[in-house]
Amino acid sequence: MRAKKEILKISESEFSRQIEDLFNLFGWRWVHSRPARTDKGWRTALSGYKGFPDYLAIRSERMLVLELKSDTGTLTKEQEDWLRAFALCHIEIRIWRPGDDFEAICQILH
Repeated sequence: MRAKKEILKISESEFSRQIEDLFNLFGWRWVHSRPARTDKGWRTALSGYKGFPDYLAIRSERMLVLELKSDTGTLTKEQEDWLRAFALCHIEIRIWRPGDDFEAICQILH
């Protein structure tokens, strides 16, 4: 009988830190738009269209556009539109969740 794969539950912010650590470890240049809590709720200080992806990362000739979601989180229409636009430009897009195979993420970033 095969044992069930146990998945550790981590927050999206913890997952973000793991991804950032991997970027740094493997020599990626990256940027992350980090939301902040204001007296009017959560805000991300960006101008332009809503839904811009969480991360842009570049190493050599490779560019990744990443959206991080919780295991149950869903993309907004605006996020889908941005990812589709990047994909049309032949830029690699990924949607990663903490429950995804961490080894596969490491292989992609290595």
